[in-house]
Amino acid sequence: MKSAHTALAAIRELLGPEGTSDDPDVLAPRLREWRDRFHGATALLIRPATTGELSQVMRLCHEHRIGVVPQGGNTGLCGGAIPDASGSQVLISLERMQRILEVDAVGGTITAEAGCVLSRLQQAARDAGAQFALSLAAQGSAQIGGCIATNAGGTNVLRYGTARQQVLGLEVVLPDGRILDALRGLRKDTAGYDVKQWFIGAEGTLGIITKACCRLHPLPQASRTVMAAVRSPASALHLLAGLRGMLGESLSSFELLPRHGLELVLNWRKDARDPFDQPYPWYVLLEGDGRAAEDDALETALARVSAEGMVEAAVVAGSIAQAQALWQLRDELSAAQKHAGPSIKHDVAVPLAALDTFIARGTALAERLVPGSTVLAFGHVGDGNVHFNIGCPPGMNADTFLASWEVVAREVHDLVVAFGGTASAEHGIGQLKVTELARLRGGVELELMHGLKAMLDPHGIMNPGKVLAR
Repeated sequence: MKSAHTALAAIRELLGPEGTSDDPDVLAPRLREWRDRFHGATALLIRPATTGELSQVMRLCHEHRIGVVPQGGNTGLCGGAIPDASGSQVLISLERMQRILEVDAVGGTITAEAGCVLSRLQQAARDAGAQFALSLAAQGSAQIGGCIATNAGGTNVLRYGTARQQVLGLEVVLPDGRILDALRGLRKDTAGYDVKQWFIGAEGTLGIITKACCRLHPLPQASRTVMAAVRSPASALHLLAGLRGMLGESLSSFELLPRHGLELVLNWRKDARDPFDQPYPWYVLLEGDGRAAEDDALETALARVSAEGMVEAAVVAGSIAQAQALWQLRDELSAAQKHAGPSIKHDVAVPLAALDTFIARGTALAERLVPGSTVLAFGHVGDGNVHFNIGCPPGMNADTFLASWEVVAREVHDLVVAFGGTASAEHGIGQLKVTELARLRGGVELELMHGLKAMLDPHGIMNPGKVLAR
């Protein structure tokens, strides 16, 4: 303990009053995650202003065996950025490292420090006549370092891929303070192992990302946003196949939501409006650009699939404001469900061909495990990712309901794996799924993960208890 106090005192002296804090009011919002499922404590909040400062901090933490928990915008949903309750771990925020370092419109890259908020990157790209494709509901507070560390997905994965596909180069501070300089904007580089990939999706358990060089894409000259009513998830998938057959890869988003979810948002947000004059069981929110937005191509394609019975009704946004109103219905789903009461949440993915059957069998499983519960299945189904959330039955005690989380999650995950899917599609492992990762991804795959962790972080100071069991 004395050694830790000495190290923390040295860190305070190194960074000055702007670089550290133990003020309870400053710490409080950083010690609980958005779902309020995980809470922690910390000895100190550390806010370096440069990679060099962070390197010195990590050297001290490595030497004195102090646990380090990196935290971006604290928008994660699996407790991956929350320290444990011991108070012995330090919390590291890169919020002071938020500069956009370069926008290269010719080379199609943008380079920024890890604390830069995602929406700022998007705006900087637009100002240069380009597009930074990573887009998610929390983009106003999520930081690019955290997005990369969790391999964030979002609504544009269908066309552009996850955060991993956006990254060309990284700078990373390792657990012992060494700096990995792989901040290259090259599209081709076959010089040995692609070391930067180790840190994408590692949730800060192998090192702390400090800078990133990411891809830019051409800025769409036009886009179309449509909400279509369909009979079932199977109808939605037929619609997806039909549209892609006519429009190619120009669909950037394809989101599924049930009537139950739409009603949650309508009941919570009094300014929200139902786009249709009658209810339908399922809806698809889709967006197309490029070819899909040219000469009413998307509307023409929708008319054709509607004639084939794939679509019950459709609303085409006629303005940016109307498109934003449609997207609000999708983006507010999680907040609306949180407002309505507790739920047991699953972030899973299955092969597209199995999606409809999984939702049907998963709903029956939920009813058996928690009688009276209501399933909210929604998400980025164009890439197979569905958020399968089970709501608390009316009249049931919330604590009793949530106490069944592990039992319910285990059976849902077993069903997902039986379909050839994954128990973590885009939210990561964090604290929430450590046991499930060990159970579902054993053998050589898990051995390699532990081996990499032992090599880079022999003292186990990096985000202890996250991703891999101690």
